[in-house]
Amino acid sequence: MKLFARFILFTVLGWKVKGAFPKELKKYLIIAAPHTHWLDFPLGIAVKYAEGAPINYIGKASLFKPPFGFIFRGLGGTPVDRTKSNNRVEAIVKIYNSHEKFILALSPEGTRKKVDTWKTGFYYIAKGASVPIVMATLDFGKKEVKISEPYELTENMEKDFNFFYKFYEGVQGKIPENF
Repeated sequence: MKLFARFILFTVLGWKVKGAFPKELKKYLIIAAPHTHWLDFPLGIAVKYAEGAPINYIGKASLFKPPFGFIFRGLGGTPVDRTKSNNRVEAIVKIYNSHEKFILALSPEGTRKKVDTWKTGFYYIAKGASVPIVMATLDFGKKEVKISEPYELTENMEKDFNFFYKFYEGVQGKIPENF
């Protein structure tokens, strides 16, 4: 699968990857941005396999129903029921704590639409699970995926968010006006 994904991503689609997902870490959280189009998902899956990273993700529960739900699960997905008001942060922290190895990728925007500020759930998940954050871009302007070194959160949320925002400056999503 890795060779096939690399062929599609690099040769057919012409993308490149700068940086790498940390192989020495057993647990971390990936924030991937910008998330502006449904094409971000298949591109992210191609990156996952091309880089050989055991990345998991969460998605709306309706994606995991028959007839295609098994595909989304097979690609590392876990359904989330967005109609119920439950503590998703706490539930995901429990998943981290119950696994020896676990890597989760999330969109900090929480939607493909334009947002003024990112959701904070990813931050509290990383804090609660005591895991570093790895940032990843999907830059359609440069056809480039950029992966950061792991970032250990500080006790200063504003400082941390400023660091994240700086990493994503100049990145162009598939629909630039949505980022």
